[in-house]
Amino acid sequence: MGETDAPASDIADLAKGGRTNMLGFLLRLAARIPFLFIAGRMYGPAALGRFAYAILVIEFAAQLATLGLKRGLAQQLSSTERPHVCVVWDGLLVAGAASAIAAAILAAVPELMFPNSGVNGLDRLLPLTIFALAWSDVSLAALAYRHNVAATVRARAVIEPWTISIAAGALYFYSTRDGLILSYVLSLIAALVASIIPLVRSYGWPRGWSPRPIALFGLARRNAPLAAADAIEWATRNVDRAIIGLFFPPATVGIYWVAQQIATLPQKLKTSFDPILGPVITQSLAEGDKAAVAAQVRQVGFWIIAAQAGIALALTIPGEAVMGLAGPQFVSGTGALAFLMIAEVVAATAVVSESALVYVARHRNLMISLATIAIQIALSFALIIGMREAGLPPNVQAVGPAIALPLALGFAAVMKARLLSKLLDAPVSPWRWALVWAVAAGTVVGYLATHIPEWSELLIGMPAILLSYGAVIWMKGFTREDRVLFRLKNGEKPTLPAPGEARQAR
Repeated sequence: MGETDAPASDIADLAKGGRTNMLGFLLRLAARIPFLFIAGRMYGPAALGRFAYAILVIEFAAQLATLGLKRGLAQQLSSTERPHVCVVWDGLLVAGAASAIAAAILAAVPELMFPNSGVNGLDRLLPLTIFALAWSDVSLAALAYRHNVAATVRARAVIEPWTISIAAGALYFYSTRDGLILSYVLSLIAALVASIIPLVRSYGWPRGWSPRPIALFGLARRNAPLAAADAIEWATRNVDRAIIGLFFPPATVGIYWVAQQIATLPQKLKTSFDPILGPVITQSLAEGDKAAVAAQVRQVGFWIIAAQAGIALALTIPGEAVMGLAGPQFVSGTGALAFLMIAEVVAATAVVSESALVYVARHRNLMISLATIAIQIALSFALIIGMREAGLPPNVQAVGPAIALPLALGFAAVMKARLLSKLLDAPVSPWRWALVWAVAAGTVVGYLATHIPEWSELLIGMPAILLSYGAVIWMKGFTREDRVLFRLKNGEKPTLPAPGEARQAR
C-alpha cells in the first residue's frame, strides 16, 4: 500500500498537482453550474443540442491537431539538447499547421458540424477555434513539464468556464440562435490568452529559433500513436453523443450533453494529471527506474479513484436535483448521468496506466484503445436498437450509450493495467478495500439526503456525502505517506515513512 519505492520528490510533485487539481475541480464546479443553468433554462434543450453537436466535431478536430503533443511534448523536452523554448515553438507551429488543415475542411463542409440543422450566420467561422484549443493544449503541456499545474487550473477551471457562463447570459439578449456558440468562441480565446502569457513568462521568446520542416514532420510522425491514443480516449467520452445525434432529435442530444458536462467534472481530475504525470514518468523511464513508474501509477491511480468515487456519489445520489438545475425537462437525463459517473470511476485505472504505456508500449496501447471504442460503439448500437425493438420509451433508449461506456472502459482498465504490470514487472493496481467502506458510508448518508427537500439535497446533502465519504477514506484508505504529502505546505520537504512502515501507518 505504501509507495515508499518512489522518489520522494516525484511523488511530492504529483501530490502538489493533486491538491491543485482538487482546487481546480471546485472552481470548475462553481463555474459550470451557472452555465448549465443559463444554457438549459434560457436557450432550451434544442438549441443546446445543436451547440453540443457542433463543439463535438470541433473538439475532435482539435484533438487530432495537437498531434499527441499534450503528452509527447514532455518526452521531447526530456530528450533534446536544443533550447526548450525552441522545441515548444516547434510544437506550436506543428499544431498550428494541423489546425489549419482541420479548420479548412470544416469551413468547406460545415454540415459536418450541423447535420441536423441549417448553417447560419457565423457558423462557418467556428472552425477557427481549433487553433485556440490546440495552441492552448500545447502551451499548458509545456508549462506542466515545468510542474506548473496552476496555469492549467487558471485557464481551464477559472477563465474558460466563467467566460462562457457570463457570455452566454449576456449574448442571450443578442441572439438566442448564436449566443451559445459565440460565448464558446470567447471562452476559448480567453483560455488561449491565459495559456500563452504564462508560457512566455516561463520559457521566454524563441530568440534564434528557426523552424525545421524535416524535424517537424518527424515529430508529427513519431507522435502519431500518441495523437491516435489521445483522440481515441477523447472519443470514448464523446462518441456516445454522436450516436445519440444519429438516433434522436437535438433536444435529446442537449439533455444528454448536460449529463455529460456534469460527469466531465470529475473526469478533469484525471486528465489534468496527465501533464504533471507525464514528465515524472518520462524522467523515471530515462533513469531506467521501472519500480518508480509503477509506484507513481499506483499512487496517482488511487488518488484519482478516491476523489472521483466521492464526487460521483455526491452528484449521482441527488441526481434528479442536479439535472433539474438546467430545467425540469432535463431530469429525464438522470439515468444517463448515473452510468456516466460510474464510467469515470471505472476508467481511472486505464487512463493512469496509459500515461506510462504511451511511452513504453504505445502501439499495443493503441490496439487496446481501438478495441475499447469498437466495443463501446457496438454495445451502444445494440442497446439502442434492442430497447427500441422492445418498445421502451425514447428517454430510456437514450441511456443505452451511457450503459455501454462503463462496460467498454472496464475492459480497457483490465487490459491496460495487466499489460503495464507485465512490462514494469511490478503491480500497478490502485485498488484499496477502504474504497468499499467509504462508498457505503457515502451511500447511506446520500439515501437519507434524498428524503429532504430538493434545495437542501444540494446545499446540505452533497457536502454531507462528501464529508462522510472523505472521512472514511482519510482514516482507512490513506497511508501515512498520503497524509504527509497532502499536508505539505509551500517549501516544506516530504518526510516519507521508512520502508515497510507505510503498511502499518493508517
